[in-house]
Amino acid sequence: MVVVQGVSKKYASKNVVDKVSVEIPKGQITSFIGPNGAGKSTLLSMVSRLITRDEGEILIDDEDVTASKSKELAKKIAILKQSNHVNIRLTIRELVSFGRFPYSQGKLTKEDIRHIDQAIAYMELGDMEGKFLDQLSGGQLQRAYIAMVIAQDTEYILLDEPLNNLDMRHSVQIMKVLRRLVDETGKTVVIVIHDVNFASVYSDYIVALKDGKIVKKGTTNEIIDRAVLKEVYDMDIQIQDIDQCKICLYFS
Repeated sequence: MVVVQGVSKKYASKNVVDKVSVEIPKGQITSFIGPNGAGKSTLLSMVSRLITRDEGEILIDDEDVTASKSKELAKKIAILKQSNHVNIRLTIRELVSFGRFPYSQGKLTKEDIRHIDQAIAYMELGDMEGKFLDQLSGGQLQRAYIAMVIAQDTEYILLDEPLNNLDMRHSVQIMKVLRRLVDETGKTVVIVIHDVNFASVYSDYIVALKDGKIVKKGTTNEIIDRAVLKEVYDMDIQIQDIDQCKICLYFS
């Protein structure tokens, strides 16, 4: 389990994350939702140790993340940031192979290759694994990066806005893969996501943030609630039950 206790992060004089405490349940999809500037990505980056916290404590399986060696932490947590840039020309398979670096240190074993093959298959990239990254569409490229994260075979997978710049079809495809990954393997997936309907349909647990603080945290049914969403987004959002899913109507 990931336990965040009284964590804060300040830039200049602004508290981007302000004394946040939350427990992220294992074996589920947890979504961080909220308006721009709520502190979602900053909180995710502190959990993965990409950025340092100013105060508070973050424990993963009862161990402080600052006490973990980088190589060992990389076997426990995989993170995909919002923007990813590779300066060398790589194929999909070569990119996915990077996910095995914490284990192989660049010398791939049969076990590494098995994980690479599985990740490529999971993201349905087998027919194009020899393509170079600069030949891919935005959706294909995002799937390749997620395959790299899956190949890392960590218990915790952190994704910062994985649906950015994707069309509806590819967004649904990625969320279905993540749902399947959690259901079939018991991994813990934490997502920063803007579309509240994707959070509603695919998440088990939701943390709603605003102005660096948690407004409310709980199961999907507890958070996808008219009063809660109004407090988070300052909008009156209607909610309808469609095919046993809570769908938010915020266009009118």
